[in-house]
Amino acid sequence: MAWSAVLPEDRADLMYHSYDGGGVTIDGPAVLVRKSVRKDVSLSAQYYVDQISGASIDVESTASAYSEERTQYDLSADYLLNKTIITAGLSNSTENDYDADTYFVGVSQDFFGDLSTLSINYAYGDDSVGKSTDATFQEDIRRHSYQVTWTQVMTKNLLMGFSYQAITDQGYLNNPYRSFRYIDNTVPKGYSYAPEIYPETRTTQALAIRGKYFLPYRAALNFEYRSFRDTWDIDAYNLDLGYTHPLGDRWIFDIHFRIYEQGEAEFYSDLFPRIDSQNYMARDKELSEFSSNTVGVKVSYEFDTRWASWIDRGTANIAWDLISYDYDNFRNVLATGYAAGQEPEYSFDATVIRLFVSAWF
Repeated sequence: MAWSAVLPEDRADLMYHSYDGGGVTIDGPAVLVRKSVRKDVSLSAQYYVDQISGASIDVESTASAYSEERTQYDLSADYLLNKTIITAGLSNSTENDYDADTYFVGVSQDFFGDLSTLSINYAYGDDSVGKSTDATFQEDIRRHSYQVTWTQVMTKNLLMGFSYQAITDQGYLNNPYRSFRYIDNTVPKGYSYAPEIYPETRTTQALAIRGKYFLPYRAALNFEYRSFRDTWDIDAYNLDLGYTHPLGDRWIFDIHFRIYEQGEAEFYSDLFPRIDSQNYMARDKELSEFSSNTVGVKVSYEFDTRWASWIDRGTANIAWDLISYDYDNFRNVLATGYAAGQEPEYSFDATVIRLFVSAWF
């Protein structure tokens, strides 16, 4: 959200991020640098690394744990023309079995005395899907994303945002390592596995409303409500609430809470009656009916920069999130002593930690 058409501030960020939960550990560094090269042009570059190890339960049930690295590069430019900002950029993400290239453009225009801002963005994605266990496996995904956002200054203290996003995907949309399970009375455990089968197209739509209310003592309240629907019959929503509180001149504390609820895809099942029971079959837990709750805190400290004349100000930050996932129709097949389809429903907790230093210059 922005008050008027201005270029982003010159800054640099250095971050370490970590995720641990559900049998998967992800961590790595990230670097972001943004610099104005003219009074009307700003450039930014980002480098991001994920070191991934372990395996989620729906992969672990049919395969072994793994370790890989994902690297991402982002480049973008902003051009300021009167009350309009034009943005263009590209992103490349690479890992041993997946490559993704994304190209994006956007236009943002201020209206009504800089009290209103309309932003329109488009992105095109070109992904290549491989398989580490099969060098001949090669599939593609094409993705188009459209987003419209209206930001409005409602009062001197209240800022609101409304957005609509539509994404169309076409190509190989499932995970080549995941399998669905079906009843098989010819084996002792009562079920077998077969590779998932997905549709080759998907369209998603999302509506969101966001708000920020500034309190008299430099504190602020934040909220977001977002609803989601797609052509796979998945309906979902999330609600986010946050509070920002300053302490003295140098400390800022943030706390937030998030609720997420999702229904299942029309072709999802934890246990199919037979191997050919329908055209499309999936057991990816992310397509099941589930909910998650997130509690997070963030602490920022503005440190003294007199030792570096080229830095206007700097902050040291730590953020910690605890996420609890509860699946309503995805069962823990690693639990022993249960008949097929009677295993306990799966749940797990995850922690996300971000340590970063930011400098403005």
